[in-house]
Amino acid sequence: MSSAQGTRTEAHSAPDDAFGALVEQHRRELHLHCYRMLGSLDDADDLLQETLLAAWRGLADFDGRASLRTWLFRIATNRCLNAIRNGRRRPPSAPVPPFEPPPPTRAYDVGWLQPYPDRLLDPARRHESRADIELAFIAALQRLPPRQTAAVLLVDVLGFEATEAARMLDIGPTALKGLMQRARAGLPAEPGPVGPVAARESRLASRFADAFAADDVDAVVALLTDDAWLAMPPAPQQYVGGTAVAAFLRASASGRGGRLTLLPTAANLQPAFGCYLAAAPAGVVVLTIDPEPGRISAITRFLDPSLHRRFGLPETL
Repeated sequence: MSSAQGTRTEAHSAPDDAFGALVEQHRRELHLHCYRMLGSLDDADDLLQETLLAAWRGLADFDGRASLRTWLFRIATNRCLNAIRNGRRRPPSAPVPPFEPPPPTRAYDVGWLQPYPDRLLDPARRHESRADIELAFIAALQRLPPRQTAAVLLVDVLGFEATEAARMLDIGPTALKGLMQRARAGLPAEPGPVGPVAARESRLASRFADAFAADDVDAVVALLTDDAWLAMPPAPQQYVGGTAVAAFLRASASGRGGRLTLLPTAANLQPAFGCYLAAAPAGVVVLTIDPEPGRISAITRFLDPSLHRRFGLPETL
């Protein structure tokens, strides 16, 4: 009996607990796939549950010709595509700042983006390349047409054969090739660093946290690349360059009304911090570090205080 046939037999004969055990080995990977497709941790939670429920209800349709993994990812991918088609990727309302922000450099166009806690990753995954999990890649995926996103994830990230990915998307090989070519052209070309946050990055992140919490704007700017930017999803503003970032940070400090404290955490295999304002949760900030000059190229501060729970951070200090 082939492994696919064996899995089919196990799946069809499985009660609820046994079915759960069969799909459990794919749960983390499926959740991460939904996150890559949608850019939102909350939506990934919902789509994972929809996928597993659809798999359970459609178990009779699993004929064993493909692996259980292929079948589950086909369901997940198409559920995500349907969710996007139905308007799932919409930024929530941004909080009104208690100060007058300076004019932004440009609009931030992926306001629904959320960070992905490293604690949710498969432990073995944390020592691989960051290229397919870092925030810049996730944001770039959101800017692609959804079917391009699905194609490049299935083949380049998840490792499915092109013929298999085409069947999963119900398209021909030529159509898949076209999707792949266009998707690759719209994604970052440079691979990300390999492995967990290096000691050099940790030191740089610590210097940032000290300066950021102390409202030492000059010290923060000194750690940035010339074209570094600051964004605060779901707020629609983005500030590019040291001068623009400094102007925003000074305005923010003037209207804060409480002490800012940062606790280290990790998101998207990047340095990150839980933010607290007057000891209450105030979102998560994720740093993108350019390893060549050893400086920060992006500061993404996610304003949602409920993220603390997902990162295992304390609810109060």
